[in-house]
Amino acid sequence: MLYPIKVLDIELSRPLSTIENLDGYMGVQTLVRLHGVPIGYVKAPITNGHCTAQTLSKLILEQHSWAIIQQLLCNGLAAQPKPEGLCLEDLFDVPPPKYEGDLPLVTIAVCTRDRTTNLALCLDAISRLDYPHLDILVVDNAPTSNGTKELVQTKYPKIRYVCEPRPGLDWARNRAIIEAKGEIIAYTDDDVVVDSGWVKALAQVFAENPEVMAVTGLVVPYELETEAQVLFEMYGGFGKGFERKWYRVAKGEKVPWHLLGTGKFGTGANMAYRRCVFEEIGYFDPALDVGTVTNGGGDLEMFFRVLKLSHTLVYEPKAIVRHRHRREYESLQLQIKNNGIGLYSYFVCCAKQYPDLRISSFLIGIWWLLYWSFRRLWIAFKHPIRLPVDLIWNELKGSLIGLTKYQQSCKKSDEIVKIFGSSIPEKSCQNQTNSAHSERRVAVITIDLSHTMPTLTELGKYSDIRVFVTLCDRLLGSVNIANSYYSVSQNRLIEAIVSQLGLKVLASDNCQNKENDNWHKIAYVLEKNYKSTEIGQFEGLLSHVKVSINLATYDRPEDLRNCLRCLLAQKTARNVEIIVVDNHPSSGMTPPVVAEFPGVILVSEPRQGLAYARNTGFVNSTGEIVIATDDDVTQPPDWLEKLIAPFARPDVMVVTGNVLPLELETYSQQFFENYGGLGRGFTALEVNGDWFESFPRTAVPTWRLGATANAAFRTTIFSHSQIGLMQETLGPGMPSGVGEDTYLFYKVLKAGYTHIYEPNAYVWHKHRKEPLALRRQLYGYSKGHVAYNLITYLQDKDLRGLIQILVGLPIYHGQQLKNWLLRRSNYPLSLIVIEIVGNLAGPWSLWRSRLRVRREGRSVPYISLSQRTPDLVKTNSQKASKLVRSN
Repeated sequence: MLYPIKVLDIELSRPLSTIENLDGYMGVQTLVRLHGVPIGYVKAPITNGHCTAQTLSKLILEQHSWAIIQQLLCNGLAAQPKPEGLCLEDLFDVPPPKYEGDLPLVTIAVCTRDRTTNLALCLDAISRLDYPHLDILVVDNAPTSNGTKELVQTKYPKIRYVCEPRPGLDWARNRAIIEAKGEIIAYTDDDVVVDSGWVKALAQVFAENPEVMAVTGLVVPYELETEAQVLFEMYGGFGKGFERKWYRVAKGEKVPWHLLGTGKFGTGANMAYRRCVFEEIGYFDPALDVGTVTNGGGDLEMFFRVLKLSHTLVYEPKAIVRHRHRREYESLQLQIKNNGIGLYSYFVCCAKQYPDLRISSFLIGIWWLLYWSFRRLWIAFKHPIRLPVDLIWNELKGSLIGLTKYQQSCKKSDEIVKIFGSSIPEKSCQNQTNSAHSERRVAVITIDLSHTMPTLTELGKYSDIRVFVTLCDRLLGSVNIANSYYSVSQNRLIEAIVSQLGLKVLASDNCQNKENDNWHKIAYVLEKNYKSTEIGQFEGLLSHVKVSINLATYDRPEDLRNCLRCLLAQKTARNVEIIVVDNHPSSGMTPPVVAEFPGVILVSEPRQGLAYARNTGFVNSTGEIVIATDDDVTQPPDWLEKLIAPFARPDVMVVTGNVLPLELETYSQQFFENYGGLGRGFTALEVNGDWFESFPRTAVPTWRLGATANAAFRTTIFSHSQIGLMQETLGPGMPSGVGEDTYLFYKVLKAGYTHIYEPNAYVWHKHRKEPLALRRQLYGYSKGHVAYNLITYLQDKDLRGLIQILVGLPIYHGQQLKNWLLRRSNYPLSLIVIEIVGNLAGPWSLWRSRLRVRREGRSVPYISLSQRTPDLVKTNSQKASKLVRSN
């Protein structure tokens, strides 16, 4: 799991700059904004404690070019029109227009209970809001001390304090309705930090659209410092996207069952209502939400009531708050469980309060269990996922518990009313049916983009609008808007035009570059404006980082001599340690060669097997980075620095490079290269945990990522609880054949880290010359492929490995035989047979390897550099020596 992650904002209207002082962070998550409007997230890597402006601009343009263009076009259409139309190059400095109408008085209600530290941070942010008409109210819900009252009265004298003795968040929300002075009531929680433009964004939606009765906003993480906080975002978080969305059910129509899933509309930490709507639809249900046994659902039920009475609810991502997620994993577990309890308490509430929706409540409850919980559990059953399965189980348990909690909470609520009384009026909408309009009518309107964009009024007879859009006497197209018999504001009209017509709104004849004629020209304009011009200075791994080279050998003195010469000729100023692991010390062939190269360390590993040899080299290395290579490869002088450069990023744990043929003199060498060789192409590749989980029905193809003939590792993975050393039952020298490297890659990706394939860090490999050696090699590969996939199934419960063996390989070999029979391929039948036989021998070979490892023992555990002491190193060496003597 990659954490901590630095959370930041980026404003595109200002020049991008390198973000510094990021030591200790594994990555950056930035909220990209254009003139304050949120565009989307960018997750960027950190290099040597910095995130460069070049990296940010590249990722922003790759991921959000279209969203940026849409916002530019919206800003341009809302600005002073030009007779010739819009030119994209003129729009980069055009901000969204300021609202010139009257803004309503807004009451901000912060409902809290005994969390003064959180509350102080929340109120500090509220005090910095950019809004002229504010009424700020803190509702202290059934406090156990005077801490909240004292905090508000001493530090925030302009903020009103009210105590609500009835325990429960919805009681506090209802008290806010009674105490509110504003036309609009904006609710937030004490564990959020509001954006300075939060209230203005909410209020503008209400001011421009009289039919809107509820508005929700974007909730982004305040920080991602702990594993629990990162996991909460992975689980789903609070965010609902970066596009404004309109929700409404036409009068007289039944609420569709899927709209009972009101969690997609927003959350109670960021919601606002017209105060008058509560007189019609009732107050919050005090049997729901935090402070009761239901632990949630009050906000969801109110969203539903707004829609049921045919009012409009809008999700406005410009209204931003930052939520402080739970920092401890135990708190996250409880929160996820309570989410399940609250959601299904809300479903039960709907079934009880609205008899006509009982079937719909049942359907949404079943669908949510299947889609959200059981689907995730099925995925976790098929293959490992980074999200802890216990979180999924916790929510499922909470969902089942929630089926009984609403009834209990109703009884408790009645008891509270008997004690404290109640001034809450009954909601009046639960069985109310609105009369529908007699027919659906469509208004036809023409808009010229060379004129000021209007607000569309006098639409009370029309459920929908078809707008024909023109520019300079050219008809651009039509736009459909479901207005539901209400007026359409200028902003909503502009958003619909841009969303449905896109680049057509740009001028075609008068724009200098004719950007709309060619997307590449549009991209060029964007790049010219947003590409950073800073000079990169943080590339490559810092020179003080020590590197160890782990070179395993087995009685090939000439190859070893050539390889060591290449390694000592590397162009590098850093401290490099070379360790030669002799995997057949009894022959005595390796020590004389190593003696020719002073400073090279010789280590013996008598247990045959490349994984044993590699692990011995890893355990004896003292570098922060360890490179694994073979004695039959030749390295160019700049190879080392190219291979380790990506480790400047803390999230990178493995780097592999290209492996090219040193010679192609014989048929066997040529055939092996055509078969696939050891190279993985000439295009750089970066994969991580997302890639690992992106193969729902096939095995993770880690064999495409390279091989340990040319690979480097960050040594922290060898002491990582989920990764560790190489699997000794796999690899050359063992009956299983190969797979020790691909399984290590698998474990790194499973843990969520990054693996980079860098083709420019290449080596030259001497392929087998003789046909017999080639056949043995292919036979070993075929055994190892099955053994590797079996290991992922047996040790990691990854069903994809089993599917690859039972389904993928038969299909592959069937296609091979079909192509051979139809003469579509010159691949020899004898080699097809060798592959099939090797696959069939894979399970037996793995069993033999496991018996051998059980007999000879596992590798000595790796001791992390930070934990090494002379005594530990001595003990480790003694264990290794004892193990060698016993074998």
